[in-house]
Amino acid sequence: MIKGPVSQFITRHYRHFNAAALVDAAQGYEKLLADGGKMFVTLAGAMSTAELGLSLAEMIRQGKVHGICCTGANLEEDVFNLVAHDYYRRVPHYRDLTPRDEQELLDRHLNRVTDTCIPEGEAMRRIEQAVLEEWVAADRAGQRFFPHQFMYQILLGGKLRAEYQIDPRDSWLLAAAERDLPIFVPGWEDSTLGNMFTGHVISGDVKNVHTVRTGIEYMRELAEWYTALTVQAPLGFFQIGGGIAGDFPICVVPMLHQDLQRPNVPLWAYFCQISDSTTSYGSYSGAVPNEKITWGKLGIDTPKFIIESDATIVAPLMFAYLLGW
Repeated sequence: MIKGPVSQFITRHYRHFNAAALVDAAQGYEKLLADGGKMFVTLAGAMSTAELGLSLAEMIRQGKVHGICCTGANLEEDVFNLVAHDYYRRVPHYRDLTPRDEQELLDRHLNRVTDTCIPEGEAMRRIEQAVLEEWVAADRAGQRFFPHQFMYQILLGGKLRAEYQIDPRDSWLLAAAERDLPIFVPGWEDSTLGNMFTGHVISGDVKNVHTVRTGIEYMRELAEWYTALTVQAPLGFFQIGGGIAGDFPICVVPMLHQDLQRPNVPLWAYFCQISDSTTSYGSYSGAVPNEKITWGKLGIDTPKFIIESDATIVAPLMFAYLLGW
């Protein structure tokens, strides 16, 4: 692949420290794919509100991402942005906000994520109404689906198409839905839609709390998917941020080995984490990759990279390199 200007800039100027780690990790990712491997990506933080879909969607379309684990927030916030982008409000002076300023944002139904405010009515409530119809229909039919499957249904069903406010090619979840990409969403209850679902169960709109499948079932699905896929190809682990999005899926390997006694299942074939978390007093998100060897997640020879920087800067640059931009 002939590399474009962004990739050429990176390889010329990013020679040391975290910059060099970015290049090394991108080239390691590229080598894994070139050798026939696959890549699993995890999304923590507010990467969807940071509009990572501008690059991640194309990574999915080009077959450079083969599975995703994300928080419930990242699952829904990509769709919030898809239908309500024009109503978002940026607050570049967010460091100067007083408690009264924050209350005024709340009074305007603007929920702040650092410098970006998500509009409750145009984003959250609009998606709630769309997905509630799917929850109720599944509940009445005695069907059960995972959170990402409900989102796939509303996207592929076209009920939101007339409301798109960005180029749909910039939605990573829509790209994933079109490829039926495996997605795993641990702790989905800790999300806006998770809270809304709970409210609808309490109010009786949804009768069966198990209409939405969650955590343990996601791990079971991940275990079977990982086992089947790694018979055919090595699978790498590309972690953006920390938290449950990374902690949950990486544990599937020791679970398969130690709890299911499947010693022949391969370890993760590559590991990279982008994080600004520091190593201190039990911080798992800040742990160096070698610590994962002791937990049976990575091997001695697994290519390991850690880029201690802002993922909203690093991830798009790495994806640009992998896409040849």
